[in-house]
Amino acid sequence: MHARFFCPDLPAAGHEFTLPPEVAHHADRVLRLRAGTRVTLFDGAGHEAEAVLLQLGRDPLARIESVVALNREAPLTVTLVQALATGDKMDWIVQKAVELGFAAVQPVAAERSVLKLDGARAEKRVEHWRQVAVSACEQSGRNRVMPVAELLTLPQWLAQPVAGERWMLSPEGGERLSQLAAPSAPVALMIGPEGGWSERELAAARAAGCKPLALGPRILRTETAGIAAMAAMLALWGDF
Repeated sequence: MHARFFCPDLPAAGHEFTLPPEVAHHADRVLRLRAGTRVTLFDGAGHEAEAVLLQLGRDPLARIESVVALNREAPLTVTLVQALATGDKMDWIVQKAVELGFAAVQPVAAERSVLKLDGARAEKRVEHWRQVAVSACEQSGRNRVMPVAELLTLPQWLAQPVAGERWMLSPEGGERLSQLAAPSAPVALMIGPEGGWSERELAAARAAGCKPLALGPRILRTETAGIAAMAAMLALWGDF
């Protein structure tokens, strides 16, 4: 496969354009590509281009040879509502969410979240996760960049209007995915933190109409649960 790069302002076929600085740096300094190398570029809005690097260095240029609209999105519209997790787990979750085909990730601060973020720290971390999503799109072949929303508390998110259904994985049990019909509307899938949702959060979620779900008799870690659920949904109703 050609190296893939995110370039949000792709010109039409036959045009030359200056590569974004971060793309030029990655192509030149990291991958050690040279003039004449064929690469794939995508604009994050569904278009993919075949291009040739003309030169790198101070004036990095590429020529667009063809542009096509390619849809590699999952047939299910599922937002991962992920409680903050510690260490590098959130990076891993965002990366795998892109690979599995989640439509978006909504980080939420839960009462039992070990990771505490607010203000500038929260903004910086969310921006980092957005860059993780871009890199994962480059690797996985998605031509639309999966959005990572601003950090909210769980009450803030529950107070928002939602189009579709809210599902909540619950270690205490609930309906199995195999017992459900394929969703006909978008789904927001809630995953709790390492310590689980508090009783107050569970009560608020139930009051907001969240449907409890179970993934078998075993308890999954926070970084595993959402990815496993999406894989099961794609196997049941999607493109797996």
